[in-house]
Amino acid sequence: MPGGMKTPRLNSSETNDVNEVTRLLLVLFKRFISKLSSANHPSHTPEQTVMRIKEGDEQARSEFIARYEPYLLKVTSGFCKRYVNPEQDDEYSVALLAFNEAIDSYSPNAGRSFLGFAETVIRRRLIDYVRKEQRHSQSVPYSSFDREDEDQTIVNPIETSQALDQHDREREKDDRKHEIIEFSARLKLLGISFSDLADQAPKHADTRRMLFQIGRMAAEQARFYDAIVEKGRLPVTELAEEAGVSRKTIERNRKYIIALALLYRGDYPYIRAYITQTPEQANYSSAAREVEL
Repeated sequence: MPGGMKTPRLNSSETNDVNEVTRLLLVLFKRFISKLSSANHPSHTPEQTVMRIKEGDEQARSEFIARYEPYLLKVTSGFCKRYVNPEQDDEYSVALLAFNEAIDSYSPNAGRSFLGFAETVIRRRLIDYVRKEQRHSQSVPYSSFDREDEDQTIVNPIETSQALDQHDREREKDDRKHEIIEFSARLKLLGISFSDLADQAPKHADTRRMLFQIGRMAAEQARFYDAIVEKGRLPVTELAEEAGVSRKTIERNRKYIIALALLYRGDYPYIRAYITQTPEQANYSSAAREVEL
């Protein structure tokens, strides 16, 4: 690819495909990061983990809550019928406390799954919160917070704050979509699609961790990364020697490694957030055997 890789421009039809691109990306990254920590954490059902917590394992409580943050976000957003920002919206804090409450009050003898029970508790607490907020809004109307600015214009700081929060959420959503579109277009110039990557995603955690390390290596070392962005190719033999794996391992996962290198080095903060928590250690010997079979 002479002259280096330029930032691609998308035509209107490609832009209209953003929903499909987003769906494929989520499939891809679900496969990228799903069960990445399974090698370090024995597989337990939610009910078994809750029993461990109730027996006094507080470290398990912290890990369990962190693991189910996407579940909390899904339940809370579904209840509110809008995207809930964990860092800004009080509803998420209410759900988090309710999930912790569910851990303490769950009984396996009730004949219900823990997650079903937790969802009930979360919804009840959110209903209580909404009712409380409604009563408060009725007793203290928005107009009581009206103020005059320097131009003697009536402004309401609460409404202004809510409008700014909504604007920030919409801007973040748009930025994420544009980032996904740009990354998709950049991969397309190299003959790579999200569906290719999803189909080629390794099955085992050790293999995924190994490829993440190789992808980061390709991003951090100029001789590898420059070959990708300037020539559109991956130096297979050299990278295999540097990583201590066979040439076949690199060849079979070439597209996967290129995509990871572009993510680690490129300006893709939203997408990269999916992979920043990936465990660093990999069993190279067993992982390499999988991709060579």
